[in-house]
Amino acid sequence: MPPLPRPSLLLPSSSLTTRLFSTSRALPVARITIVGRLAADPELTVTSTGQEMVRYAVGTSYGPRENRQTSWWRVASFAKENEGRERVLALGKGTLVYVEGDASMRKFEKDGKVESALSIVQQKLEVLKRPESAADSLE
Repeated sequence: MPPLPRPSLLLPSSSLTTRLFSTSRALPVARITIVGRLAADPELTVTSTGQEMVRYAVGTSYGPRENRQTSWWRVASFAKENEGRERVLALGKGTLVYVEGDASMRKFEKDGKVESALSIVQQKLEVLKRPESAADSLE
């Protein structure tokens, strides 16, 4: 029996990119998932437009113990007060977290050089494990 032809992911008759596997339009958003520890306590800041946001950094490590590499991820959360902002602010340094967010690259000029940075906007946050000292103080 001859193999069946593979379906094309793009429809040739459409001027827009149409995906056969989805009815929704493709969005230019990259989703990122991070599991790591908070580098410091989250901080509440205000943007130039007056919107409040919580900023924090997550560290992820990989490799053998004697040659471990660590990557630092800066995350912003725009959760409203009644949507869990206080829960994020209550987390402490060293808390193991699972973060899902939208990632995008931004470019800026610093000292005459064009640099880029990855911006992550939190969509979901789960606490996996609190540091030992925080667990002891809650009891």
